[in-house]
Amino acid sequence: MKLVEGITYSHEHVTLDLSGVKQNDDCNLNVFDETVEEFKDLYKKGVRNIIEVTNRGMGRDIEYIKSVAKETNMNILCSTGYYKVPFFPKEVYDLSAKELSKIMIDEILNGIDGSDIKADIIGEIGTSNNIIEEAEKKVFIAGALAHVETGKTIITHTTLGTLGLEQIELLKSYGMDIEKLIISHVDLTGDIDYILRLIDKGANVAFDTIGKENYKPDGVRIDMLKEICKRGLSDKVLMSMDITRKSNLKGRGGIGYSYLLDNFIPRLLDSGISENHIKTITEKNIVRILN
Repeated sequence: MKLVEGITYSHEHVTLDLSGVKQNDDCNLNVFDETVEEFKDLYKKGVRNIIEVTNRGMGRDIEYIKSVAKETNMNILCSTGYYKVPFFPKEVYDLSAKELSKIMIDEILNGIDGSDIKADIIGEIGTSNNIIEEAEKKVFIAGALAHVETGKTIITHTTLGTLGLEQIELLKSYGMDIEKLIISHVDLTGDIDYILRLIDKGANVAFDTIGKENYKPDGVRIDMLKEICKRGLSDKVLMSMDITRKSNLKGRGGIGYSYLLDNFIPRLLDSGISENHIKTITEKNIVRILN
């Protein structure tokens, strides 16, 4: 599926279910009507593409995603792969990296769960907090093999922003084109020097936990983005919200998907970041990375 001209949210979940492992029903994002309402609002505000990074073992539901897309006219790009420990399905432990890569390749070339929807992204594939578990390493190798075969972009999950450099080295060692890599959640580190090192290695970085101030104040995110833009590196950055819980939605007292547009981007403009930089981050970069 091709991107449509307009704003892209680079790391989202239309629906997912991590409630079994987390023992918390709030982590079962299955509120169709509320999601449709919020996506219609996003569409009015210029959002045209959602990169949907729910994959195998995360409660991915292709028919649900298709229905949301149909109701809202939103262009939703879907993903293949496996998340991280302890959310892996049994097949991750049972199969080899090569066998896992074949599953990913099949979803890219032939479609997901017997549908006509083909995976456009390998992601979000993740590492744990300051450790790459053996099963996670296997998934990264599988993802790299699938990328080499198909050319598809890989989106990684970093737990609290950690191990991005290690992810780059692992993927690179199996032939990954790092220019096609998006490392997620780097804003949670609050460490601009670390983020600049990721960019220096060729990776794209995602500030995709916007508004999650219980993890990191948005003021810190803004200061880091100012520094990145000052250095002329806005072409390596993406932004998103990473909505994962029912309670994140507006109707349930959360900040909602549109917080990025309604609150965060006006603050970026007020801080002196130009509209051109913001357009680059929200619209242009993803086109280059996925092509």
